Amino acid sequence: MDDRTEMIELEEIPAELRGVLDQVLNLGVTEEQFHLTRRSILDSIVTSELLGDLDAVRIAALGKSGVISQWLKLIGTLPPENRAPVSARFNRVRDEVQRALEKRKVELERAALDARLAGETLDMTLPADVPPTGTIHPVSQVMDELAEIFADLGFAVATGPEIEDDWYNFTALNIPETHPARAMHDTFYLAGEHEKPMVLRTHTSPVQIRAMQAAGGDKPVRIIAPGRTYRSDSDATHTPMFHQVEGLVIDKGITLGHLKWTLETFLKAFFERDDIVLRLRPSYFPFTEPSAEVDVGFSIVNGKRVIGGSGGGNGGGWMEVLGSGMVHRSVIEAGGYDPNEWQGFAFGCGIDRLAMLKYGMDDLRAFFDGDVRWLKHYGFSGLDVPTLSGGVGA
Repeated sequence: MDDRTEMIELEEIPAELRGVLDQVLNLGVTEEQFHLTRRSILDSIVTSELLGDLDAVRIAALGKSGVISQWLKLIGTLPPENRAPVSARFNRVRDEVQRALEKRKVELERAALDARLAGETLDMTLPADVPPTGTIHPVSQVMDELAEIFADLGFAVATGPEIEDDWYNFTALNIPETHPARAMHDTFYLAGEHEKPMVLRTHTSPVQIRAMQAAGGDKPVRIIAPGRTYRSDSDATHTPMFHQVEGLVIDKGITLGHLKWTLETFLKAFFERDDIVLRLRPSYFPFTEPSAEVDVGFSIVNGKRVIGGSGGGNGGGWMEVLGSGMVHRSVIEAGGYDPNEWQGFAFGCGIDRLAMLKYGMDDLRAFFDGDVRWLKHYGFSGLDVPTLSGGVGA
């Protein structure tokens, strides 16, 4: 027997059934011809060199009109007492052919893969394909830059709830009942029954009160509070939801000079320029006294406004970037501190505005459109981690 076919030995059919088998094998197909057909099928499987050829053998043997399928259909024409041994014989042949087909298919697929691998080469000197990647939103990047800068100045990052009650958002910050900020057209009030009026916070200043309360009224506080805030406003430079960062220092012996130095150091590090010049203008905020608007000088370079310079010269000028002041006595008291012993300063600005100034964006609404093209252009790589040594805007 040819070893390649791995043919199994079939028991000889009993002599008394051979005539029946010859009859089943379609009038004249003898036992010898049955074995020859079986062997021919198995040899055709082994010698198939292509998957297409192998499939043709499968169809000819086991397909709907295949020879083995036809044999199995004829079993029903036998007398009941003769069906079992003939059926077992045909089923063994069918199983043998199926195993041979599966084995040869695996061999041909492996050979095809080996041939493909042998014919294809990989040039390791070519640059690798860069898969699509997301980008860090400019607001998230600037938040990280702020945290890095102020961490170097000894500030911690504090957070608070975005849904605040009226006391934290207004009263504790010395905002009177008649102040326009409390009006419905400026503030988002939450409907429903609440012990106190609840609002979407209009600034991150409530975090200042919570930070002072957490400190217990007897320890210095030095925090920044970045986060989302909400006001009923919408145009090219305002959106109903925007981002703010506020800073707070509470300690003994704090003066306006500490505030100016802190802001100057921060802005120089953020814009990565040593020629930053500040101008503090008297202003009014309910939670600080005295209060000051902070302007930064800018110059015109190649028709574009660039932060830096003395302000007012070479076509430049001053741009407002921050609000600041010494913390009001009432606010210190609301935070649990004695205003006769403790002083402090606070400041705040829009993170979105800082991003616009630093990275050259001119429409705040694009920050929240979710346009992938805009994000790809203005976004940052996940590896662009801000550091003071490498540059916060690296």
